Amino acid sequence: MFRLLSACCFLLPAFVTVAETVVTPRVTTTASRYDTDDPAIWVNRANPAESLVLGTDKDIDGALMVFGLDGVEQQDKSVRGLLRPNNCDIAYDIALGEGTADLVVVAERFAHRLRVYRLPDMAPVDGGGIPVFEGERARDVMGIALYRRPHDGALFAIVSRSDFGAPQQGYLHQYRLVDDGTGQLTGIFVRAFADWSGLKEIEALAVDNELGYLYASDETYGVRKYLADPAAEDAEDELAVIGRTGFAWDHEGISIYPTGPGTGYILVSDQQADTFRIFPREGTATDPHDHPLVGVVKLATEDSDGSDVTAVELPGFPGGLFVAMSTDRTFQFYAWDDIAAAAGLK
Repeated sequence: MFRLLSACCFLLPAFVTVAETVVTPRVTTTASRYDTDDPAIWVNRANPAESLVLGTDKDIDGALMVFGLDGVEQQDKSVRGLLRPNNCDIAYDIALGEGTADLVVVAERFAHRLRVYRLPDMAPVDGGGIPVFEGERARDVMGIALYRRPHDGALFAIVSRSDFGAPQQGYLHQYRLVDDGTGQLTGIFVRAFADWSGLKEIEALAVDNELGYLYASDETYGVRKYLADPAAEDAEDELAVIGRTGFAWDHEGISIYPTGPGTGYILVSDQQADTFRIFPREGTATDPHDHPLVGVVKLATEDSDGSDVTAVELPGFPGGLFVAMSTDRTFQFYAWDDIAAAAGLK
């Protein structure tokens, strides 16, 4: 495991609070078989206590695991036999068949496709899989973020890939996911976009659906910001690069915590420092694309690669639920109020 011990020597602005103690999780899941990666939280709006946490277990015989809020795997729901599932994301109220459904989409890395399952029963609704990066040299899909366009409900999947043979322009691909007329989703390629530093890969992706922004972690370089709507004016323009300094090495999992309309925090895993660096979601008073560091929090996770958060208060998690993977093959569940208190957030 590669670590930069000099990470603690970075100078921080005087107003930034660095947690002096390690925040401990309220729940830790049962261990996976192989290698945990990216979690996603599904909020059961009818019965919050029945909400689920999904997460990937990476290997050639991997799984999309399903956990209750108690951290126990619900093995009757987990999907096994996936070819190195990497990251996953969730979308709500998507038109499907004669109604709507909540969906989880997982990147099946070695199969070069997306798999889509209906929540909470985990029935597949993808016709066997949606191919991505067709015709490209680099096809090993890794990151996945879903964007549901507000004005028409259109669902888009934005995907990243491993770095071998990838282009420095057009690193990300975006697909519109639509019902094929039989209640199964198919993908329509929309665009290739986003620059890449060429240093390491871009893996972690997150979409702010309310504000319409995509954030992409270009590892060891920074978090790139774009418009998520491919039809928006200047959709190809890079709006900002967040966190260019201060990270020990890799920029990894991205989570967006709202505190109100257009406000809140962007949390990015500083993987080798075992911390999460926190930036204002709304930018500054003069520039919505200026995201200065406002806090650093140290969690009990080790080398965290992926995370998710919800501001919905769930049983046992005041302020909301933050989930992060740890290299001990678990996912750790934190109460947002514990994180906010440690980081000195309002």
